[in-house]
Amino acid sequence: MCGAIASFSLMAVSGRAVQAELNTFELMFWRSLIGFVIVLCVVATSPRGLAQAATRVPGLHVARNLFHFAGQNLWFYGIMAIPMAQLVALEFTLPIWVVLLAPLLLGEALTRRKLLVAVIGFLGVLLVAQPGVQPVSLGHLAGLGAALAFALNMMLTKRIMRHDGVLCVLFWMTLSQTVFGLGLALAWGFTWPSLSLTPWVLIIGLTGLSAHFSLTSALGHAPASIVAPMEFARLPIIAMIGFWLYAEALDPLVFLGAAIIVSANSLNLRRQRA
Repeated sequence: MCGAIASFSLMAVSGRAVQAELNTFELMFWRSLIGFVIVLCVVATSPRGLAQAATRVPGLHVARNLFHFAGQNLWFYGIMAIPMAQLVALEFTLPIWVVLLAPLLLGEALTRRKLLVAVIGFLGVLLVAQPGVQPVSLGHLAGLGAALAFALNMMLTKRIMRHDGVLCVLFWMTLSQTVFGLGLALAWGFTWPSLSLTPWVLIIGLTGLSAHFSLTSALGHAPASIVAPMEFARLPIIAMIGFWLYAEALDPLVFLGAAIIVSANSLNLRRQRA
């Protein structure tokens, strides 16, 4: 989880640096292309070779990667539009979206406790976004949209993992999102990154893979009920990065709203353990 937190934090900083020249589609193209080259090398040199990329559920992979691609683009847009701490706090609503959508996509029951979790989480979102105190911007909507897309991605990944392994998931994720990113980048006018941006582009590509690998590894070593709360340590870390590098204010209401969202998620985790 330390590796995941470090990867996401580095991705946020490099994402801001790269968007001085590139749009999010171009950013996602380079991020996915670098990841695909790495995954392809790993798959090709492993004992089973390219057979590991074979899938029995291609439609699920397409749907999963469309949602993940949309969520990642919204996340990178949010990095530029609102303070990092606000974006991460809104991203923490992901489990709440899962609670609301699981009855539709996974056939789970929507209980009164789950509705309570959603209501508490929504109150936390209001504190983070502070409508009426400050204008609700596209950045806030992008943060919530990214969390929603990531929630859909998570549920589809859960279904895919019943049939395919991690390398298969990463292979089709990086390949399909390279194609998505290139197509949209060409449609909007493709821009080559300058030489000075090359290190940041490489960091984005590497951290995109290392974040997924770290999270998957963490879930392999410990239950989700232990792993998930550890990710909330990302908020104070990213808030301090925003403060030191970009002079972003440390807003107490953002931390309070995030704490309420975390409390809602913890209530849901306690229900699952019970």
